[in-house]
Amino acid sequence: MAASAPTSLNIRTYQVGFGDCFLLSFIYDDGKKRHVLIDFGTKALPKGTPKGHMLRIAKNIEATVGEDPFAVVATHRHLDHISGFEPNAQGSGTGNIIARMKPTVVVQPWTEQPDLAENAKAPALKRFGKGAAARVAALSDVHEIAAHVVDATRRGQLPREMRDRLSFIGEDNIKNPGAVKNLMTMGQKKPVYVFSGTKSGLDALLPDVKVHVLGPPTVAQSDKIKSYAKTSDQYWNFQARAMRAGTASARSKGRSKVLFPRHVASAGPNYPVEARWLIYHARLAQAEQLLSIVTMLDKFMNNTSVILVFEAGSKKLLFPGDAQLENWLFALDGTNDKYKALLQSVDLYKVGHHGSWNATPKKLWALFKKKKATSGPGRLKTLMSTLEGVFHEDHEVPRGKLVTELKNQSDLVSTNKLPKSDLFKDTLVQL
Repeated sequence: MAASAPTSLNIRTYQVGFGDCFLLSFIYDDGKKRHVLIDFGTKALPKGTPKGHMLRIAKNIEATVGEDPFAVVATHRHLDHISGFEPNAQGSGTGNIIARMKPTVVVQPWTEQPDLAENAKAPALKRFGKGAAARVAALSDVHEIAAHVVDATRRGQLPREMRDRLSFIGEDNIKNPGAVKNLMTMGQKKPVYVFSGTKSGLDALLPDVKVHVLGPPTVAQSDKIKSYAKTSDQYWNFQARAMRAGTASARSKGRSKVLFPRHVASAGPNYPVEARWLIYHARLAQAEQLLSIVTMLDKFMNNTSVILVFEAGSKKLLFPGDAQLENWLFALDGTNDKYKALLQSVDLYKVGHHGSWNATPKKLWALFKKKKATSGPGRLKTLMSTLEGVFHEDHEVPRGKLVTELKNQSDLVSTNKLPKSDLFKDTLVQL
């Protein structure tokens, strides 16, 4: 028997601190439900969160979905979006729970396709355009750089005042191999790797729901995507090789694995007092340069995010992961009338990158026609999963000016305003 049409949608915004986890439950007029989990991860939970918080979320997802049809979307590889998919050896981890739910399909960005290794042959790479192999190789370099940064911060080789910020961004960009492998293997069907304009892989799961894939674009579709953070793929290879060389040099001299030479990385009591000021500021300059690099690589990874618009009944719902400016430029291009029309009529917007300054470009915000200064039917709804005081780009996250706009022009649900005792917040949308 053919499925009926959905009449409403419940969006469960989970309290994961600095991370994303949204469960979309489409309710059909025959009373049945179909679910899509978009991301499940955190980099930092709110202070005072009880132990086992993420495990309780996983169990709540499992209980809510039950035996209903279910799919997973992992928008990109950042820790704060996929750490919840990490299994453990005992089979009791959050990732084990999601895997045993047997999602019909797992949807990820094209950059995650496993046969896109640097040495992959055509036609696997051909459809993504010249430079796709370099794109995937650069992602590998990003992970390597992040691992070096994390190692340096854990060893105390950086000024104390810089360690938390470097560690936060660095750890978010490591490979997360357990979660990645779990996502590749948990679905009943083969994973679907999407890019702008492709089918989402969710059509069979969600009858009478159109799912538009706006991003990420491939290298063939957009030259702009080649210049994440105004750097080239070769830039990341250069940085990775430089750090690799530094590590090899340290090992050849019988030292443990380090990122910086000891004469800069340490200002201990063996140094003359008059030299310590110079050593400290040399270390600080190195750390500031490294912070600039890891901030760029964070943007690099964000721009692989899947951007989805769900069109159900009379409503359109936008979920862009952490997509930042370079990813958005393709969808917002002046010649892309179809995407612009979709974005103009959006009823609900999941705020990009936890309220970051360039994940909601002014051009995108200006397109939303359902922004209103007063509450009432038809007003834009916005959902933001964030945590204050743990992440900094060029501006604070979440950005104060953006939050003010969201409050003034939409009905905003933000996880950082939820009571600590609340596991989630439900938003019901009549379709």
